[in-house]
Amino acid sequence: MAEPGARLEQLSARESLRLLGDVPAGRVAFTARALPAIRPVSHLVDGEDIIIRADAGAAISPASATAPGVVVAYQADAIDHAALQGWSVTVVGVARPVTDPALAAAYRRALPAWLAGHQDEVIAIHASLITGFRVAGPGNEGTARPG
Repeated sequence: MAEPGARLEQLSARESLRLLGDVPAGRVAFTARALPAIRPVSHLVDGEDIIIRADAGAAISPASATAPGVVVAYQADAIDHAALQGWSVTVVGVARPVTDPALAAAYRRALPAWLAGHQDEVIAIHASLITGFRVAGPGNEGTARPG
């Protein structure tokens, strides 16, 4: 009988955020002109906030600083397809511009613009829902670390 394929092992929110902090980039999913859109972005993790940079006026940004924010999903992973192992984390939350000038400047220094363009806007995605999974290949029993 053939050995079963890879399995998904659920990770704690704490372990999921730690893993996000170990990689420099991921994908942000948002709505643009009433359609789903996904963009690659660099990020940093600050507590339960995912910090990204975007062009001013980007669809991910609320229309104004007083707007309630935009619900987005953020996903990053590190998967070894040959070994059938790795992890994937998705964060769902509200994206809001960082309006404190000193804090925004500190984030800009810590997170240089990744893509060509201005990317002057600093956006914080507060993690309301964190889902993380470790992919365990055949024979890799118990690879998930406690969170």
